[in-house]
Amino acid sequence: MITVACLSVLLGASLPLKSELSTTAVAVQRAQPKLVLTIEKRGSVEIELFQDTAPKTVQHIADLARKGFYDGLQFFRVIKEPRPFLVQIGDPQTRSKSLEDPALGSGGSGTRVAFEASGHKHVRGAVGLSTLPGDKNSGDSQFYIMLADHGFLDENYTVFGRVTKGMDVVDSIALGDSVSKATLQ
Repeated sequence: MITVACLSVLLGASLPLKSELSTTAVAVQRAQPKLVLTIEKRGSVEIELFQDTAPKTVQHIADLARKGFYDGLQFFRVIKEPRPFLVQIGDPQTRSKSLEDPALGSGGSGTRVAFEASGHKHVRGAVGLSTLPGDKNSGDSQFYIMLADHGFLDENYTVFGRVTKGMDVVDSIALGDSVSKATLQ
């Protein structure tokens, strides 16, 4: 039979002392901002933004969203065949040019954002900053959402977020679908 004294010794040994509690550092994780894209006729996509690991990129994209830059833009690149790859948005020319126009993919807000090695991988749901070929410091307003894992992109583009809700909506996006509203939470 276990006595009360033995039980208190057993319990006491497994609990930290009061002095240990006061000196123990408790890591409190800060909530990351979220970008919510409302896609016409599809639904909403919630993107957690990696402010801690890609601060310049997140600040730039957040500022553009606050100004309404993404409202009314169309997805101009949707690659699902021969296997799922990505969907891309952020070229303001999609408001006025045909989706067949070869200039699509070259427009932006006019502000460059240098590459940030965030350490995040190009996995399904990752959100990365598009750049010009061969210049990873040429990011601006265009970004993509990964439809599948593609590790060959790692360390070549800044991954600044991940889809936390609405990946089914992302999967359903078709060429020409538009964002009716982009908001920050």
